[in-house]
Amino acid sequence: MAAFNKFNQWPQDLATAVHNLNTAALMVMLTNTAPVATNAVKADVAEIAAGFGYTAGGGAATFVSGVQTGGLYKLVLNDVLFTAVGGTIATFRYAVLYNSTPAVPLKPLIGWWDFQAAVNITNGNSFLVDCDAANGVLTIN
Repeated sequence: MAAFNKFNQWPQDLATAVHNLNTAALMVMLTNTAPVATNAVKADVAEIAAGFGYTAGGGAATFVSGVQTGGLYKLVLNDVLFTAVGGTIATFRYAVLYNSTPAVPLKPLIGWWDFQAAVNITNGNSFLVDCDAANGVLTIN
């Protein structure tokens, strides 16, 4: 499984109430351009082209639970499945988690996964972005 990396802006956005992780519309978009930790909003990252089963903006990472135990909060999201239909989805290497809810800042970034190599999803095949139900996508201590 690919490791999850957070964007530098994420802790400040959390501290200033940009995110409500229990109700936000969280999304996973695909990119073939390496995210940089200093990226802050969706527009900072080049998304792959929509088509053949990939929708602009990516797929919803729906909230499953947010549990605090002993001062540690764990966010659990449903996995996001991308399936190619009628052709091949554009090549990507990274999946980026962002919040599509706030108007300001517009679509703030949370973190990304690096799959370590280019991924091609050909017609009829799927790729799962594993949001790690056991450990959660992220923990806040």
